[in-house]
Amino acid sequence: MSLIEKLHPAGIDDPTAHQLRLLLTLAEELHFGRAARRLYLTQPALSQQIRSLEDRLGIPLFDRSSRRVELTDAGRAVLPVARKVVAAADELRAVAGRMAAGSSRLRLGVCESVAALTATRDIITALTRLHPDQAPDLRVLDRFADQLTALRSGEIDAAFTHFPIPDDLHGEPLTHEPRLACLASADPLTSRPALHLADLADHPVVTLVAPTFRTGHDFWTAGPRPAGPAPRAGSTVESLLATVALGTTVAFVPASTAALYPRPDLRYLPVDDLADCTFGITWHPGNPAPAKLATLRDVAAAYRRPRSKR
Repeated sequence: MSLIEKLHPAGIDDPTAHQLRLLLTLAEELHFGRAARRLYLTQPALSQQIRSLEDRLGIPLFDRSSRRVELTDAGRAVLPVARKVVAAADELRAVAGRMAAGSSRLRLGVCESVAALTATRDIITALTRLHPDQAPDLRVLDRFADQLTALRSGEIDAAFTHFPIPDDLHGEPLTHEPRLACLASADPLTSRPALHLADLADHPVVTLVAPTFRTGHDFWTAGPRPAGPAPRAGSTVESLLATVALGTTVAFVPASTAALYPRPDLRYLPVDDLADCTFGITWHPGNPAPAKLATLRDVAAAYRRPRSKR
């Protein structure tokens, strides 16, 4: 019986390779803040994942105090097995990536919040018409961070995203739209027809973008905010909206979110001094499938041209 089988009885969910990867990074840094920055996560999100891993294994992996973080004896015993699992997962991803890269099908990442957008559907329809026997291979990725990871690893060729994007990625804009303030329907500010950023200075901001991606974090929190509460983190669009609905927080979201996620416990209001946002396609410049990306970029350029003449 292996160490994992001894520590982890049948009937309990297995730890994920992602959680084991977080474990290995934290074991190297022995500091939640530094490890979170390396992983493009917030510190609370990393802490939550490590606790979930400990719950799944049924053992404490780290001793935590206000001054330091240390591996427990059990944590040290698990590390060699965790390294093997992560290495196997990396090898599996690499093999799948090489096989998929050899296919002429374009692998497109789509997250839940943009799958229903007109631009997304139009681009996918145009690609399918060009190559009806090789329609795009769509991969649903729930989180922005998952899209970045999949682009950098080669798991997908491109993704539909809102901008800004990290400097190591390239992007092609498709559409522009206003950003709105999303507030709980009980918030007194919802009685107004429109807001200014100053009206929201005392509201904590909820965002899906980790502070390690500073440009994106500042854009989606209307930051940097010189005063007021620190931004909070959400993991998915649904968790972000639930956080807003349950408290005196605000999220700055694309205007399309109001149409895609109408809820009686939320209100979406225009903010007069908040800049618009851009939606488009994103890819990694080192992607091994330039021909597929060239077709996608041509379709995107054709999609934009009629709109620029209006």
